[in-house]
Amino acid sequence: METLVKHEIIEGLTAQNKYMASKYFYDATGSRIFQEIMRMPDYYLTDSEFEILSLQAEQIYRALEFSEPFNIIELGAGDGFKTFKLLEFLVAKQVPFNYVPIDISGEAINMLAEKLKSRLPDLSIKPQVGDYFEILKEMSAETIPNLLLFLGSNIGNYLKADALDLLALFHKNMNVGDKLLIGFDLKKNPITITKAYFDEYGITKRFNLNLLQRMNREFGADFKLDDFDFYCHYDPTTGQVKSYLVSLKAQDVYFENFGETIHFKQNELIWTELSKKYSLSEIDHLAQTTGFKPNTHFLDCKHYFSDSLWEK
Repeated sequence: METLVKHEIIEGLTAQNKYMASKYFYDATGSRIFQEIMRMPDYYLTDSEFEILSLQAEQIYRALEFSEPFNIIELGAGDGFKTFKLLEFLVAKQVPFNYVPIDISGEAINMLAEKLKSRLPDLSIKPQVGDYFEILKEMSAETIPNLLLFLGSNIGNYLKADALDLLALFHKNMNVGDKLLIGFDLKKNPITITKAYFDEYGITKRFNLNLLQRMNREFGADFKLDDFDFYCHYDPTTGQVKSYLVSLKAQDVYFENFGETIHFKQNELIWTELSKKYSLSEIDHLAQTTGFKPNTHFLDCKHYFSDSLWEK
């Protein structure tokens, strides 16, 4: 594992334009800070999607047009906070379905399963730990229809080519008639987006600096956090939010575990995250390009966010 990690980290930090994979954000500390981000008044994404799944659960269910029992397969289920309202509605209406949350973290899946069994004792839950595609491949061998959930605007963290590859893999591991409900953050007033990602409280800055702190803790690096700053930029033309750490001076950082020294020039950037915002027409085009038929866009009241339903 450490060989793979070393390759990724050293490759990113020695590239002409330095970068660090955003997956490294989510150690225990990073996950706690992200919970703070989601509670910020200007961070609209979580509330927007929660509103959709809370108030439009019946419309989503009717749009599925499944005439038999089905699976709801959630990719990267996490704590299941937003999905709960949809599950609650379906259970209350005695709709026959199985909830299949998938996550790479066994601890997260166990906690989610225990919580749901307590709050929704009539829910049929079949938790899975492991790789999305291996589990999807196994489940697609069955004849029961599937609704895949890929929520939280996770698709926005992928470059275009990577997003296309990921969606093509989803399509490949689904059966004809299966559905995909996928979350997209929509293009909107650039000020609204900037406030969500470049907050005045410095929480997002702490979230990004924790990447360096994690390198210090886990890989013996000697990053000095005071020698780095945070910058975030939204381009309303491309819809891309890009986040960076900025080296405030020329400096060397030594990774003791790897025996590697990384040089930073003054004002050099480390690209840490992409968050792409979409128009509705871009969402439809993405569906069609990857073999899906776009069905319905479920929007929150401010039209900030869409959970879009696609069909194979």
